[in-house]
Amino acid sequence: MIYFDNAATSLPKPPTVGSAVLAAINTFGGAGRGGHSASLAATRCIFQARKAVAGLLGSEAGRTAFAANATESLNIAISGLLTRADHAITTVLEHNSVLRPLYKLRSQGMGLSIIGIDPKGNLNYDEFHRALRPNSKAVICTHASNLTGALTNLPFIADFCQANGLLLIVDASQTAGVFPIEADKLGIDVVCFTGHKGLLGPQGTGGLCIRKGLAVMPLKVGGSGIHSYSETHPEGMPEALEAGTANAHGIAGLLAGVEYILASDIDTLRNRELALAKLFRQGISTISGVRIYGNPDMPHAPIVTLNIGSLDSGAAGDRLATRYDICVRTGAHCAPLAHLALGTQEQGAVRFSFSSFNTEEEIQTGIRAVAEIAAEWGQR
Repeated sequence: MIYFDNAATSLPKPPTVGSAVLAAINTFGGAGRGGHSASLAATRCIFQARKAVAGLLGSEAGRTAFAANATESLNIAISGLLTRADHAITTVLEHNSVLRPLYKLRSQGMGLSIIGIDPKGNLNYDEFHRALRPNSKAVICTHASNLTGALTNLPFIADFCQANGLLLIVDASQTAGVFPIEADKLGIDVVCFTGHKGLLGPQGTGGLCIRKGLAVMPLKVGGSGIHSYSETHPEGMPEALEAGTANAHGIAGLLAGVEYILASDIDTLRNRELALAKLFRQGISTISGVRIYGNPDMPHAPIVTLNIGSLDSGAAGDRLATRYDICVRTGAHCAPLAHLALGTQEQGAVRFSFSSFNTEEEIQTGIRAVAEIAAEWGQR
């Protein structure tokens, strides 16, 4: 199997990730739920994971709360900071984990403006100022498009938010563990992340880092391990956003994934991934009938998205899987507005996304596969 679907879930994981999960399952008690050794082992692991993730994202352990994934994190941030009386700004590059919580609030009366893109998939940054309203409260945007890989100009958006008194909530699903994110330095208010992509951890892990002094209303309340006699949930971070027993087993694997990134050097891993993506893009760029989406001259994540003539993306993905044992993501990618903007809502698109575990030999196999499918389709 050749795995080019790392923007969905990274595979393979470092061997230490599975080992850490197995060890945690066999040794951990409830984190923060006792003073015995099994409970303390889980508590220590979660604290170490907070420090490690916060370090990668430019935040602090005490302001990092864990969740099930980026979708839950984004729901926490959006529903916990915005109300129906507010106005929010987002972009057409967003995943449904951003769009649907915003649409839900819009249905309740909140104002919403959506920034467009040009034909190459670049955000129209001049639209941000035109989108401002007297009740504008926040910008919610992705750090990198999960469809084209286009990297958002976070310094520009952060400056815009600070100049206009807006909150900035960033979806780092495609960049956490791939690009260093200096949240505090940039002035980002909330960074939401998932553990199973670039952080190389298990599914069911994720979280959010919150700016110092910013209070987010919790999405859930319940057991916290502290203040048990209080009728209200604890307000201090991270307990405020972590009701219920933590996924300590998954977080142990997440810690192992982050430790692998730190030991291997995040810049080294990213440069390899980008080099593989560039090699693939160059290899398919001269194939007749292949259309590549996104602007290769702008910063981007290790993602290359394409279509082959008018061939349905699902059919192309099926041929890649059954004939070549190549795994890719096809269809709408939970990014409906981006597809509408690019005119691919009917055909969908075929996304190749790379990790440092991929090889140049695999890239060449992928190029040959695309060329053969394109040649076959062109003869029809």
